[in-house]
Amino acid sequence: MRARSLGVWLCVLWGGWVSGNAWAQAYPHKPIKFVVGYPPGGSGDFVTRTVGEAIAEELGQTAVIDNRPGAAGNLASEFVSKSAPDGYTLLVGSNPYINKALYKKLPYDIEKDFQPVSLLGNGPMVIAVNSSLPVNSIKELVAYAKKNPNKMNFGSSGNGSAPHLAGILFNSVAETDMLHIPFKGGAPAVQSLIAGDVQVIFGTSPVVLPQVRGGRIRPLAITTQERSAAIPNIMGMKEAGLSDYNISFSFGLYAPIKTPPEELKQIFEATVKVLKRQDIRDKLATQGMDPAPSVSPQDFRLQNQREAPLWNQLIAASGAKVD
Repeated sequence: MRARSLGVWLCVLWGGWVSGNAWAQAYPHKPIKFVVGYPPGGSGDFVTRTVGEAIAEELGQTAVIDNRPGAAGNLASEFVSKSAPDGYTLLVGSNPYINKALYKKLPYDIEKDFQPVSLLGNGPMVIAVNSSLPVNSIKELVAYAKKNPNKMNFGSSGNGSAPHLAGILFNSVAETDMLHIPFKGGAPAVQSLIAGDVQVIFGTSPVVLPQVRGGRIRPLAITTQERSAAIPNIMGMKEAGLSDYNISFSFGLYAPIKTPPEELKQIFEATVKVLKRQDIRDKLATQGMDPAPSVSPQDFRLQNQREAPLWNQLIAASGAKVD
């Protein structure tokens, strides 16, 4: 009896250990949190909800969207950098080298604290002008700006923002000297353009295109070299005659650095699968974004690093710094 009892208990203990061990390895077994450093209603929030919820569903779980706006996304990045590397807390953000160039000191290390997963999407910005400005093309804008030195200005959603840097790059490539006027967001910037307080705007399509459709401002081109499937009716910069100009804003997915490789692989594969879905592509197109899944997490890391010199150069030229 003692031998049988001991055998039974051993079987129970062994079965419990196997079951517990298998459960510990099962990923995911609870909701996945997607942290975004932008407030509800904006492009960053929209992309996070659209793609994050689809990724979680693909993995058989639900998504929790955690908006932590502030400090140009640094609050969200810091939170994720200090989160458990278990695949259950992920960050949606722009290229981290932008903030590295903007801030003298960050509360996290972009190389040591984060594992890039995949690029989610690229979004060209739109260059538009006040309807009363006698300019109907990029070539005419360049010519007009050169004929009116120190008289032209452009609006953006704020110092150090992607639209601001797009304007700085335009000045450099086109050899113009338009003055930058920063606003607290894209909506105030486009309203200023409509009012005629600024003559030109570099803005994201969700902010600019409704005013274009209403005939209140005139679009000239998007900021990428080629046309975008998400904004098909506005020419790219090659077609517009400024082929050396190319810039866009993007959002990517990041995990804490020590996230287990197998979990990272599952997240990456789910992300790529989701971004190839037509319904997701259609939703992102409403924000003027083209899905752009990376070849691999390592390729995404290298892409961010390749873009770093451009962001450093533009931010240095802009004079934008945040202490």
